[in-house]
Amino acid sequence: MTRISNEQKVRSTTVLLVSKDGKTAMAGDGQVTLGDTVIKGNARKVRRIYNDKILIGFAGATADAFTLLTRFEAKLEQFQGQLERSAIELTKDWRTDKYLRHLEALMIVADEKAAFLISGNGDVISSDEGLLSVGSGSMYATASARALLKHTDLSAKEIAEESLKIAGEICIYTNSDIILEEI
Repeated sequence: MTRISNEQKVRSTTVLLVSKDGKTAMAGDGQVTLGDTVIKGNARKVRRIYNDKILIGFAGATADAFTLLTRFEAKLEQFQGQLERSAIELTKDWRTDKYLRHLEALMIVADEKAAFLISGNGDVISSDEGLLSVGSGSMYATASARALLKHTDLSAKEIAEESLKIAGEICIYTNSDIILEEI
């Protein structure tokens, strides 16, 4: 059995959410890296859930992210699609449950009205400026998106895509195989 050392940490993901003019776009790259080797180039880290009404993007350990995705979908069903309530309830479980609190992932969730970054530290963070990001290249994507929001007339979708391309040119853990969803 091969062990993964600290130097060979699995790194992946840049996910960016941009809200502008009543539209919300979420984009994620497809790269998964083990140490200094790209092991997958087309992972799907952005999805539509809850009858295509909610966008979700995730970063971190894949199995952990999918566990949280499943739990979040259950919360959405339980609370009839109420995004904020479902996010808060998932975060409570994530923080207090013996099994869940060891999961290493971050999520961004959004509907037509709101968007939140959710963490296992108990965070449910909304954005004042219409931008949220997670993952290895998140700061590059956020910086790019912030500049494009201020200095262009591009749409949310165009800003998300261009910002992820820019992040991919800078961050070695981000590629240009972009999945983009908009609501």
